[in-house]
Amino acid sequence: MPSGLFHPTALVESRQVGDGTRVWAFAHIMEGAVVGNDCKIGDHAFIEAGAVLGDRVTVKNSSLVWKGVTIGSDVFVGPNVVFTNDDRPRAYLPFGPEQLSRTVVDSGASIGANSTILAGIRLGSYSMVGAGSVVTRDVPDHALVLGNPARQHGWVCTCRGDISDGNICSACGGRYTTVGSGLRLVDDAANE
Repeated sequence: MPSGLFHPTALVESRQVGDGTRVWAFAHIMEGAVVGNDCKIGDHAFIEAGAVLGDRVTVKNSSLVWKGVTIGSDVFVGPNVVFTNDDRPRAYLPFGPEQLSRTVVDSGASIGANSTILAGIRLGSYSMVGAGSVVTRDVPDHALVLGNPARQHGWVCTCRGDISDGNICSACGGRYTTVGSGLRLVDDAANE
């Protein structure tokens, strides 16, 4: 078993939990789930078989991560976040792999409390989902989305600052360029 801190009431069935990961009270990680190193899994969180979490992921209390969800490293999943994995669920019809939609959360993204992420969505690197949002479509790298349905309301730097006109972070001065529908850091002023 990996070295980490597992609360006595946590149910950790997976043998693929990375070193240094902490799992708190009443959390459940099913056999077949993959959890990286140095993660924090909060009280009552549920990680289903087939879900994959990178390194240094924080999953706050009562969040649900289902099969088909892949979360990159350094991602923050706020309390009560719900992922889905079936676009057309019916209780009376069998569920098979052909119905499973893959959801990807790229490294550095943050998801606010009580948000719902619909099946088949990609959340871009360092994107930020505001609390209580319902994400119904892909979110570009560094985009800030809010609401139900979630709509873009700006851009967010890796340091959490706002990216303003001219693609410059108001907090650290980092400079960005447009790549596809998102942004990419080209000059990190904070680390010069």
